[in-house]
Amino acid sequence: MSILFQAYPLARQALFAMDAEAAHEATLHALQKAYDCSLTRALMRDRALAPTQLMGLSLLNPVGLAAGLDKNGAHIDAMGNLGFGFIEVGTVTPRAQSGNPKPRMFRIPQAQALINRLGFNNLGLDTFLENVQRSQFRKQGGILGLNIGKNADTPIERAADDYLIGLAGVYPHADYITVNISSPNTKNLRALQGEHELDQLLSQLALRRAALADQHGKRVPLVVKIAPDLTQEEIDTIAEVLPRHGIDGVIATNTTLARSAVTGMKHAEETGGLSGAPLHARSLEVIGRLRSRLGKEFAIIGVGGVMSGQQAVEKIQAGANAVQLYTGLIYRGPALVGECVRAMRNSKS
Repeated sequence: MSILFQAYPLARQALFAMDAEAAHEATLHALQKAYDCSLTRALMRDRALAPTQLMGLSLLNPVGLAAGLDKNGAHIDAMGNLGFGFIEVGTVTPRAQSGNPKPRMFRIPQAQALINRLGFNNLGLDTFLENVQRSQFRKQGGILGLNIGKNADTPIERAADDYLIGLAGVYPHADYITVNISSPNTKNLRALQGEHELDQLLSQLALRRAALADQHGKRVPLVVKIAPDLTQEEIDTIAEVLPRHGIDGVIATNTTLARSAVTGMKHAEETGGLSGAPLHARSLEVIGRLRSRLGKEFAIIGVGGVMSGQQAVEKIQAGANAVQLYTGLIYRGPALVGECVRAMRNSKS
């Protein structure tokens, strides 16, 4: 393990003394600076191997970075240097938007949790694509997922327009594309998970994907990211709709609106999506339900509350093919990546 990774607990003390979003930006800046220097880049590199097939893609390992940490795709190579087998960046919207008013990110250390209501803050599709094209991660064997959403001021009944713009824009540059319909921080967005709404949206995306596949001479997998706050019946409905439109995978899950695990703690009543340790158990339930309905072959990426290698293994045991990290990185640091890879590899031996 990198000596720099071992030092993260010390850095965390300073970061946790800062506003959560400011600390987030400072961390990305520091990681980028470390990557840009050849000496520290070598000291940071830690890629544990556990080759995995996912949606026809060859992953060096099944541990990925979840969308949301690098919304503008500006730090793909720096994040890739931490050992991820795949990285997902975004969510990107067609037009730049500032997101919700600050403050909009809050730590709950007692529960190893975060609440955010960022609201798809990003610099827009054109800047995003410039950053993606400049990165070298794919050329070095990494798998890159690009996550698309809708602008906050686009009426929900016109949401498909934004997703179609995003799909066409990212298609040539993505190993897979994630359709984010589950953020709680864009008004009415989660309504797109309803059977009729999802059916209509995916029908249009499938048609456009087919045309783009002909145009670019390659078929890029499409993935849908869903919320944890769904009933069993709603999960079952989604499991029926996804294969109908040739969707290749599902990410389970996004952040939750539930607060039962953090009741009475500081910031627990802040609006937004809760992530981190409290989400792990619910994510396992959703993954298990999806697997039972989708069968053995459909790809499931498990995300939500992976704070240890053992919890990564539990995601796989519940039915996931791969996992993603976000809040765990904030509390545990980059050493968590290799820990998860090694735990998953050892669980198979």
